Amino acid sequence: MVNYLDVAATTRVDQRVADVVMHWMTEDFGNAGSRTHEFGTRAKKAVQQAREQLASQMAANPEELIFTSGATESNNIALLGLAPHGEQTGRRHIISSAIEHKAVIEPLEHLKTRGFDVDFLTPDSHGRVSVEAVAERLRPDTLLVSLMHVNNETGAIQPVAELAHLLSQTPTYLHVDAAQGFGKLPKDLTAPIDMISISGHKIGAPKGVGALLTRRRGWEKVPLQPLMFGGGQERKLRPGTLPVPLIMGLAKAEEIFRAEHASWLAGSLAFRERLLEALSATRFHVNGDAEQGVPHILNVSFDGVDAEALIVRLKHVAAVATGSACTSASYTPSHVLTAMGLPEEQAHNGLRLSWFPSQVEDFDPKEIAAAVAWLQP
Repeated sequence: MVNYLDVAATTRVDQRVADVVMHWMTEDFGNAGSRTHEFGTRAKKAVQQAREQLASQMAANPEELIFTSGATESNNIALLGLAPHGEQTGRRHIISSAIEHKAVIEPLEHLKTRGFDVDFLTPDSHGRVSVEAVAERLRPDTLLVSLMHVNNETGAIQPVAELAHLLSQTPTYLHVDAAQGFGKLPKDLTAPIDMISISGHKIGAPKGVGALLTRRRGWEKVPLQPLMFGGGQERKLRPGTLPVPLIMGLAKAEEIFRAEHASWLAGSLAFRERLLEALSATRFHVNGDAEQGVPHILNVSFDGVDAEALIVRLKHVAAVATGSACTSASYTPSHVLTAMGLPEEQAHNGLRLSWFPSQVEDFDPKEIAAAVAWLQP
């Protein structure tokens, strides 16, 4: 049996979620935009309830949340949708970090071709960007700060709540890619963050659904412009027929994760301790902040061991990854680990292990240690 240790890439859809999705696909299958019959009415009411539920978990109003296909689309709407306001007001400076997901880095690189000045801050050796580092780069023309909540490769938690309180006293907006943190660190996302991107498939929901929260400052909306047109759904920011089954799956997954959060946290920490104890028989380095990190992601490099060779060695034991699923086809050193200033060999051979406790209850992490020992000189 191959044990799944790559939940940072995606999670298995919870069966309870799958049942809800199937119901809204085959029984209550109406279009939420249909006004003339009960099928549409039920779908519209269900979507509104899901919107209220998800927004409330971030201490926001339901009208501040729109549904998208996932965090990548949410990030693009937030970053590219704010650009016209920056161009109109002459505020073309953006602050981000060198360890962001490509779904943030690439839209920002695009904005550079449109004349925006983007500062990609370098994290410390633990993979964290400090509030002070951001504050030092703020300028009168700073339009936006975009900083991820939890790093998808190392699990390092960024100080987004503290940063939100700082920026709320300025005209600079804050966008947070919370794909990895939503559900896991709920309190952080109740801070006055202007825009939050979330993704369903990191918490047991189907792939293809997420949301963007755009929080008002008093009566003022975040001045976003749509990237697509046609239909006017989702406050005209994300047109198209709403995927009701996926939205209901996202809501059900969030409900389950919230109800079982305490056991998830305890189980994730327990497996992490077992894993680190097993790895103590090898020579390894933890890449990331051991104190300021989520409990279910561990990035390690083993002395003298090629990560790709180790993955091959583990293919019948555990499904693991070298980094983001979006760049897994590349064998170049991780841009996250490189930005942290790690030695090239260590950055090139980082191995990401990520888990949900319910899926590793019967797995002995000594099997990983044994594979490492076989390869380690």
